[in-house]
Amino acid sequence: MKETAKTFKIGTTTLKTWVRKYDETGEIKDNPPKHTFKKVDPAKLEQYVDEHPDAYLSEMAAHFNCSDMAISKALRKLKNHT
Repeated sequence: MKETAKTFKIGTTTLKTWVRKYDETGEIKDNPPKHTFKKVDPAKLEQYVDEHPDAYLSEMAAHFNCSDMAISKALRKLKNHT
């Protein structure tokens, strides 16, 4: 174990975890990433913007029960993903 871990430059705990996972499932796959949001659901925000294109940040914040800054950050993230 130590030699293999050293060869691949990983910790022995990681290697043991991979071996155990392979023994249990027959494969070593990463879990799919969880797409979470902290305050504003991006899909709901996008729908809201489509329905209310001229809404102010304060109106959006009131609708989503968060701050103007949270809406501003969420809108920037939406813009970067589209």
